[in-house]
Amino acid sequence: MRIVIAILLALIAGSATDTARADPYRWCAQYNGPGASTNCYFLTLEQCEAAISGVGGLCLPNGFYDGRPATAPGGSRGRTRARR
Repeated sequence: MRIVIAILLALIAGSATDTARADPYRWCAQYNGPGASTNCYFLTLEQCEAAISGVGGLCLPNGFYDGRPATAPGGSRGRTRARR
């Protein structure tokens, strides 16, 4: 019985953390040609279309898009310019 309770507590504690995150980027570029690859780091369709322009490919909706805005790693702190 103790083992069952310990397993249940571990499952509950594990589900409370945000280890698996969905993707905040809406569009993926699927490139054509040899060694074709996919890039899913586009916020807008226009960004994706600009990336495939000239090299070929198509833009597809990202299946892992979760609707959250993209943020920089480490929070919302931006770069600051050094004063002279």
